[in-house]
Amino acid sequence: MSFLHCACTKARVGDSPVSAPFDRDLQYPSNENQLEASPENNAEMVKYEPNRSHYTLYSLIGHGFCDAVTVYLAKHRPSGTNVAIKKIDLENIFTDIADLQKEIALVQQLQHDKILKFYTTFVYDHELWIIMPFMAYGSCKDIFHAYFTSGLPEQAIAYILRDTIKSLEYLHSRGIIHRAVKASHVLISASGTVQLSGLHNALSMIQSGKRLRRLHDYPAAAINILLWLSPEILEQNMAGYDTRSDIYSIGILACELANGYAPFADMPVTQMLLAKLNGTKPVLLDSRTIIEFGGVHSTMSNRLSTNIAKESPAYTRTFSYAFHNFVDMCLEKEAHMRLPLSSLLNHAFLKNLRKNTADILPGLLHPVTPLTDISKLPKQDGSEMDELIDATEDISIEDKWIF
Repeated sequence: MSFLHCACTKARVGDSPVSAPFDRDLQYPSNENQLEASPENNAEMVKYEPNRSHYTLYSLIGHGFCDAVTVYLAKHRPSGTNVAIKKIDLENIFTDIADLQKEIALVQQLQHDKILKFYTTFVYDHELWIIMPFMAYGSCKDIFHAYFTSGLPEQAIAYILRDTIKSLEYLHSRGIIHRAVKASHVLISASGTVQLSGLHNALSMIQSGKRLRRLHDYPAAAINILLWLSPEILEQNMAGYDTRSDIYSIGILACELANGYAPFADMPVTQMLLAKLNGTKPVLLDSRTIIEFGGVHSTMSNRLSTNIAKESPAYTRTFSYAFHNFVDMCLEKEAHMRLPLSSLLNHAFLKNLRKNTADILPGLLHPVTPLTDISKLPKQDGSEMDELIDATEDISIEDKWIF
């Protein structure tokens, strides 16, 4: 069923200028320079049909927009491969339908091994289903909430940031600003590859066939990404913003990965906005910054620390000077003073990373292990379709009928 012709959206879609890329089987050509032996590459060989009966839902792993968006672990029945399925309730979602169409059309156009792709999309029972790769470690936020509650090891952060910057390089080369670079949008697969998601907040600088120098659009769902937005986006003035706003978000992401939570998270929104617009910089929490700020909230020298418990590992750990400088260069209030992405990759913090991320990241995340076997998880309640399919698969056409 075509998304544009389903009963639940006909009245709201209207004559959208964006083609509806739903109910389509998305094909991604292989890039032999990017392939490596892994379960994800086996999944690339599978043909994912836009058919509800091909997918068995297991555990709920995420939700948002007042539960109008849910994400499930699932299994692709024909191949037995694990997938993630994002379900969007089209009758209750507050997002414009055209924005959903734009997101899917955008992801269709992107071909990069460090950006999460969509296998296929379709509408089932007033819900938009988006079939995606299953990232068995989950998001970086999942990882530090599960075990690294005070932040990830510095070397792990370096590899994660390097791959995230490479994904942003690709997006920026195509005139796309991500606008939501944060830990919950950085995913890690079972083999240790890092991929960037969250493109529903992305915006193209190419409009009406021309690449604009500055944009002025404010994110529609900004409430969920305020902590990561750059000062120039928050200012909402005539100066606008460009791809360098994502570099500020990289700095916030670095602090989030290192500290275990995003900077400004303990502030009221108004105070956070004023702090950013005044040029206050967050810092990595370690033995150096605790001594400098006395372990209390301070805005001395336009720096931002926080209240730190005496038993915090921050008192005993010490991040490298290169890491501190990397964050400092990303979090400049003035966009023109931030290092460009190419320079960040050559920064002392990242330039000596010689190994492939997949070769080293799983070891750095130990004892956290990826979820690779979902068959023992309970299936989603009320899955009558799955039960019906299971029953019909048990029928053998070779059985002899006895009259």
